[in-house]
Amino acid sequence: MSLLRRFSPQVQVFTKRSFKSLKFPGESLDEITSPSLIHGIHVFHCPDEVGVVAKLSECIASRGGNILNADVFVPEKSNVFYSRSEFVFDPVKWTRMQMDEDFLKLSKIFNAMTSVVRVPSLDPKYKIAVLASKQDHCLVDLLHGWQDGRLPVHITAVISNHDRGPNTHVMRFLERHRIPYHFLHTTKENKREGEILNLVQDTDFLVLARYMQVLSGNFLSSYRKDIINIHHGLLPSFKGGNPSKQAFDYGVKLIGATSHFVTEELDTGPIIEQMVERVSHRDNLRSFVQKSEDLEKQCLAKAIKSYCELRVLPYQLNKTVVF
Repeated sequence: MSLLRRFSPQVQVFTKRSFKSLKFPGESLDEITSPSLIHGIHVFHCPDEVGVVAKLSECIASRGGNILNADVFVPEKSNVFYSRSEFVFDPVKWTRMQMDEDFLKLSKIFNAMTSVVRVPSLDPKYKIAVLASKQDHCLVDLLHGWQDGRLPVHITAVISNHDRGPNTHVMRFLERHRIPYHFLHTTKENKREGEILNLVQDTDFLVLARYMQVLSGNFLSSYRKDIINIHHGLLPSFKGGNPSKQAFDYGVKLIGATSHFVTEELDTGPIIEQMVERVSHRDNLRSFVQKSEDLEKQCLAKAIKSYCELRVLPYQLNKTVVF
């Protein structure tokens, strides 16, 4: 899987349908759809031309599907079109295989760069591996999010350059849920990238949950799928060791976290999600660090969820459209 990246303004588009089919804020899909209907998502990225929206709507409607909402983005002075549609359909009338064939025909008609359809209740969950170092906060949050069903993924392995003891919270959790843990001691001369690649071959994308190693260009070109990273929002002003203490000592008033795709250039990949929070003179170093870590957990989880829900598409060289 490689949807890859991007962000910008959105326009809400409603297709012609009955008033009861409209989805209002706070209303669940179960409340507005028949039990026999299931939920699908489709994202489309193609050169812009007249009739794209009409053909997308016709494709779904011709099979008895009903569009719940559709987001469209057409940037100014750029001949490109982006859309994300959510719809319900009867799987007896519109089989999963037929759905793929129908959207494939559309992608050929419009020379689409991206056309991805997903039916969460039928399709396998995305398989991911999580890479982490010594800090546990993002890793633990992802594990609990996966356990609670908040993250629609299947964690195949946790890989770390930190050797966690057998009776730690993380190790007990992984053993209880039979998630493999791979400790790979790294050095400047050997980052064990070949072994990591062997462990992640069967994944759909990777997550760096505060993994404090820089992945090489060779690794990225060999893996060839998306990698989502998280870091604090104190960069680039406070680099090096213990940036939180540097920022605290400097008296910053706004902290944040950024989740982005990994590229060869460190911490400059296309941004998926950002979050910020104010701090003040009332914060001590402990509360300052806690707020920073909480932002990192929330930001990373939101980025993964958005990615799995097909909300993230590539835009220009280093941006994302996030619906």
